[in-house]
Amino acid sequence: MPPVGHRVEPPLAPESLVVTVINQAGHRRTFDFSCLPVAEPMRRSLAASFAAQSRRWNTHGTALSYWDGLLTFARFLSGLEHPPQDLDGLTVAMLKRWRARHIATSTGKYTLGKIATLLHRDPRLDSGPVAEELARRVPRPDPSRRSYGEEEREQLLLVARRQFRSAWMRIRENTQLLERGRAGEVAEGSREWRISQVLDHLAHTGDVPRTVTPGGYTIVTNHRILDGSTAERTWGRLFLTRAELTALGVLLTDRFGWNLSAYDRMPTPTTAPSAGESTTVTYQVQVEKRRAGAGRWFSTENVTDSGADSPGRLITQALEATAHGRALAAQLAPGTDLLMTARTRRADLAARDLDRPLSVGPLIFGISRDDAKVWARWHNLGGSPFQRTRRTTVTREARPLQHTQGTHESVYVLPDEHIQHASQAVFEHGALEALEQARTIVFTGSLTEKPDPGHHKTATADCADPSTSPWPAPDGSRGADFLLCLACRNAHVHPGHHARLAHLHQQLHSLRSALPDRTWNARWREHLLRLEDLRDKIGPAAWAAALERASDTDRTLVRLLLNGDLAP
Repeated sequence: MPPVGHRVEPPLAPESLVVTVINQAGHRRTFDFSCLPVAEPMRRSLAASFAAQSRRWNTHGTALSYWDGLLTFARFLSGLEHPPQDLDGLTVAMLKRWRARHIATSTGKYTLGKIATLLHRDPRLDSGPVAEELARRVPRPDPSRRSYGEEEREQLLLVARRQFRSAWMRIRENTQLLERGRAGEVAEGSREWRISQVLDHLAHTGDVPRTVTPGGYTIVTNHRILDGSTAERTWGRLFLTRAELTALGVLLTDRFGWNLSAYDRMPTPTTAPSAGESTTVTYQVQVEKRRAGAGRWFSTENVTDSGADSPGRLITQALEATAHGRALAAQLAPGTDLLMTARTRRADLAARDLDRPLSVGPLIFGISRDDAKVWARWHNLGGSPFQRTRRTTVTREARPLQHTQGTHESVYVLPDEHIQHASQAVFEHGALEALEQARTIVFTGSLTEKPDPGHHKTATADCADPSTSPWPAPDGSRGADFLLCLACRNAHVHPGHHARLAHLHQQLHSLRSALPDRTWNARWREHLLRLEDLRDKIGPAAWAAALERASDTDRTLVRLLLNGDLAP
């Protein structure tokens, strides 16, 4: 608990133009709005909106994505013939021009959404024509559509296997020599013995002994015995390089479909007892995915090593290849226990991305996006392989991996070019069947601007004709749960319903973390999907604004709905 009298420092101090964002690890990053090419009042308004929104963020990466969007928006405003002095000077024409400039690309769509979110933070843009223009729906950016073809995948895995296996065998061979030397099994004074002494020094310090020459140069003391001064001949004898760790990550992603970010904080797998088995070992691997939302960050996967071709064999090899790195990290920073550990060539050049684990001495943890790009470029493989490898694994396994069934279908399966090509013979039939299924979990009613006095009010929508309900009761009245009103063509939703439905959507998400998956899916999944379709039709920005307007009456009705007190 914080001490008595503790106060959280606001992200934006009074009269300041510098916003401070603190990430999940407690690290600070500042954003100076005085550099924006707009008028002083506009800078202050944008800084205030950015600071207000920043309370929802737990990474600097999120802050940077909004900051990049703001820089783009500020440059757009400064290029206008008559730039507005403050946010209340924005016009519908300006925003239409801004939208037209960015709506055609995926990056532009992300930028439009972020700027709309920030501008809605200003109370002057709560209502009016400008607010309505900001609330216009922005289509979702197109997901990446390409998995690897079989030939491409084999080429990628050949490169990764060759690099990681070479590193694993090098470390394994030197580890065996180190252990023999420590056990006194190597003849003292021999070349092997002298190398084992160097390895012992390396294991404890992270580097081989070095000597400073009279000329001020630092050289490897035992370079002749070690057959050279390269990384592989010196500290690489016991530690993976960043490139070799990246190759391991590619193999793990191909095998298990883990996200690149999961490797940053993946703890060392623990072993679980294998009943009646003496030749197998089962690892418990903890996978973190922060984008899954609070309460659903972590999952545990059981992976068994039962032989050379089993999934767990790669985990065994990863543990062996990173053993010395993990031991040194625990020595230098007690409590550190991360699987994906490598030694960097220059400790002073270690990455300073404060959303990722900080380096410990010469050791780094996980795989950065830059590591992935450099690795791919070095092997002439184009861009980073991780997203496409994950997509390939997900489509190959034909089941969700660390994501929902809806995401599996809409993001990974349906847009994938290889899936589409392989399915052409049955595509029409399958598409029609999928469409029929999809129609059951979308909002099938109508969006209106205002209520119709002739319609009947319900807890979720207005009904144009209760007598023609698809779920009639024996007496001819409505026979279905009010939640199913949104699946009926008679439903009419106007802005007066938005706040209640947005609150209902939020509460269904809360139930998801509190109930077993099977229970939640059976009772609430379709209703949530239907609400998300409705949210997309209304627009995420307008939906978020509506949530802020939810009243006590809205919250009471939602509670009664979820408790079943309004069921027929």
